[in-house]
Amino acid sequence: MLGKINNIKHQAEGFQITNLTELEQFRLQFLSKKGLLSQLFEDFKTVAPETKRSIGQNINQLKEFLQQRYDEAKILLEQSSESETKLDLTRTATPINWGSRHPISIVRKEINDIFARLGYVIADGPEMEDDWHVFSALNFPEEHPARDMQDTFFIQRRPDILLRTHTSSVQVRTMESQRPPIKVICPGRVFRNEAISARAHCIFHQIEGLYIDTNVSFADMKQTLLFFAREMFGEKTQIRFRPSYFPFTEPSAEMDVSCTICGGAGCNVCKHSGWLEIMGCGMVDPNVLECLNIDPEVYSGFAFGMGIERIAMLKYQIKDLRLYFENDLRFLEQFKAQL
Repeated sequence: MLGKINNIKHQAEGFQITNLTELEQFRLQFLSKKGLLSQLFEDFKTVAPETKRSIGQNINQLKEFLQQRYDEAKILLEQSSESETKLDLTRTATPINWGSRHPISIVRKEINDIFARLGYVIADGPEMEDDWHVFSALNFPEEHPARDMQDTFFIQRRPDILLRTHTSSVQVRTMESQRPPIKVICPGRVFRNEAISARAHCIFHQIEGLYIDTNVSFADMKQTLLFFAREMFGEKTQIRFRPSYFPFTEPSAEMDVSCTICGGAGCNVCKHSGWLEIMGCGMVDPNVLECLNIDPEVYSGFAFGMGIERIAMLKYQIKDLRLYFENDLRFLEQFKAQL
């Protein structure tokens, strides 16, 4: 019996425990209900009475040894695991800063959320379009300057394919595929052949809206855009409409909001007028509806469009449009609080 006890102790001393799997194997082999120690206690029942005292002491000593070996190995493995999780040798030596959302993304989401509360849904379309969806279906005459290469990026060898100049093309696709009532907003990137400066860029982002139903009036459009302006710039914001011209709306207007910097009193930002232009809008021209198989005698609607960069410039008082595209961390880190 003593030989069996010494043999088990010798096995335990030579057992290598370098990971949790080996630790579990040690427990199963020596300390479990079917392990070697449990077998010893079964064999102990057959030991002669005169040797039970000494044999029992040796078994208890072996039990303490096995349990101590198991506990010490478990503690070492746990400490090693904790140190590995705390120290990541693959990380860079410099601290990793939290990123931030781009101001264009922040403002686009805010605009989307405002119109979503009015029941508008988001519509999307391709950035590379054909002449029909960008110009012809929207009542642009053949001689309109927007069709000229000085204003639009046309695809080489395909004079009828171009990079869309506005997201109105998404409105056309929506009217082709849906019947009224239609209530959509169309956010997206657009392209125009313009010189890059503090106030202009060849790439920018728009959000356009379209609402078509029976008995839609100019007053409906004014109330919708007043709600948007006050949600975006504050409840004291005032709006005004100035007559304008767009091929796809009649009547058409430019919408201004009271200056968010001076509150309408006049400053350098609003050129001392107290007003800032933010979008164009108007009632959808009956020719556009008819072109897309929507009866202008039954349905009417309004459309509007704004530049997201312009709204962001007003909201955050950004003076140079080029900052949106330069990925300067000093600029972007100012918007961390907007996450």
